[in-house]
Amino acid sequence: MLFENNLKLLRMCGRSVCEGLLIQRAHKHKTAQLSEKKLSRYFVDHRRVKVVAGSGGDGASTFHSEPWKEWGGPDGGNGGAGGDIIIRVDRQVKSLSSVSTVYRGKDGEAGSSKNRFGRNASPTYITVPLGTIVKEEGAMLADLSLHDQLYTVAYGGAGGKGNRFFLSNENRAPLTATPGEKGQERVVQLELRTMAHAALVGFPNAGKSSLLRAISNARPAVAAYPFTTLKPHVGIVQYRDHQQVAVADIPGLIPGAHLNRGLGVSFLRHIERCRVLLYVLDMSSAEPWEQFQQLCFELDQYKPHLSHRPHAIVANKMDLPEARQNLEALRSRVHQTVIPVSALSGENTGELILHIRTMYDSYPRDSSQS
Repeated sequence: MLFENNLKLLRMCGRSVCEGLLIQRAHKHKTAQLSEKKLSRYFVDHRRVKVVAGSGGDGASTFHSEPWKEWGGPDGGNGGAGGDIIIRVDRQVKSLSSVSTVYRGKDGEAGSSKNRFGRNASPTYITVPLGTIVKEEGAMLADLSLHDQLYTVAYGGAGGKGNRFFLSNENRAPLTATPGEKGQERVVQLELRTMAHAALVGFPNAGKSSLLRAISNARPAVAAYPFTTLKPHVGIVQYRDHQQVAVADIPGLIPGAHLNRGLGVSFLRHIERCRVLLYVLDMSSAEPWEQFQQLCFELDQYKPHLSHRPHAIVANKMDLPEARQNLEALRSRVHQTVIPVSALSGENTGELILHIRTMYDSYPRDSSQS
């Protein structure tokens, strides 16, 4: 009898333990799913943000009252100022994905009796990556290109005045107290433009990511099948004199990109800051010179004369058999410098690195803004 009761008890305990383990595992799985969903971040280079700064605190209308002080007079304090909304640059941030669409500043505290002023509200910060441009209705407000740079995008309202403020010889007992002012409200557009010296421009599957891996320390994803990257990658090319040149892999463009087809305008803007353009052509295609003409057309349609910046043509995939014949045809149809390379085998990448440095040193730093 005792044995049967113990066995029954063990079975009940075992069942409860198993159920508890299953519930715990399910909870961990659910938590993991939520964490992965929460932590997953997509590359965002444009964000429309509504900012409403904090309102100022109201002024107080009070009078000093003590048993032994018959004529205490007004003692209402002023309200505190509303909190500003400030954009702050952080080079560790790489995307605008963490930026919300609405920001509201904190309100200032109201004034109170005994001439106590309300506390000013602390500012609200919006952290953005290096190279963010702030626009309002198409007009540029700020170009944030320095680490820890601050820009006040909305100012908080001033605090109201207490009746103590209105005390004068003519009015010894003012009752007037003003409310706090409303904070500034506006809608701005944040645009991220990649900070790089040179840009690899080309159609999808031209080998730009593989080329960036071959000449810099960047490690963008590559594969043996056709695909295009969905966000710009920046790699640093190191030289023996310790000079560093940043090269950006711009996601592949397609015909009609200036009309926002494909990845479109959202990535054409990343080319604007680059001083040097490297047109990467797939030499295994039938007529690679047409790719070059189409790329120049898309850049000029997006911004006039953008394709006229210092540039060179990178004839990629020279390891393929049909590339040699296309190279001669390409050189006969263009007058720009053509550098044949193979990102896969590393052929002639040293010449490309030296040519990038030559173009980098030959033009002033503000040439990209001309």
